Amino acid sequence: MGSMLRSGAVATALAVSLAIPGSAQSDKVVADVLRDIDQVQGKLLQLAKAMPEATYGWKAGEARTTSEVFQHVAADNYFLPTAVGAAAPAMTGIKTGEYKTVQAYETRKASRDEVIAELEKSFAHLKQALTGITPAQLSESINMFGQTFTKQQFLILTATHLHEHLGQMIAYARANNIKPPWS
Repeated sequence: MGSMLRSGAVATALAVSLAIPGSAQSDKVVADVLRDIDQVQGKLLQLAKAMPEATYGWKAGEARTTSEVFQHVAADNYFLPTAVGAAAPAMTGIKTGEYKTVQAYETRKASRDEVIAELEKSFAHLKQALTGITPAQLSESINMFGQTFTKQQFLILTATHLHEHLGQMIAYARANNIKPPWS
């Protein structure tokens, strides 16, 4: 029954989106992605604050540590916007097109409080950069990671990347007997 309801909701959403003229749809794309990113930001920050400093060195097998995952999110929040012309702040050392600078940033030593503060700053940077994308620019092509994307695809990639790491951090929290604050 639940899957039937979800299928019906998806079909309804698709029908509504197809009924909306293209320009009205594109006017909403950036706003919808930003609203989604706000929700992910809230949950990631809640997890970062709920996890004690001692868990920041924990990792699942050969994966990144808790600290490195949060710093990876912050690093990509700075790096991904470089693809649309928004340079990362100089203090990060992250350079356009140079992923090794991202890796250096995300593996640096930082305290829990420094990681949380940087997450907050990085989300502000990301959202400001994305806000600069106009509906008319959504079909423009950009190159990133050796591939060509439209700016609309870039927005979706950015949001899905954040969701991927939110799921990872939920698993990290639960593995450390920490219940996500919103659940």
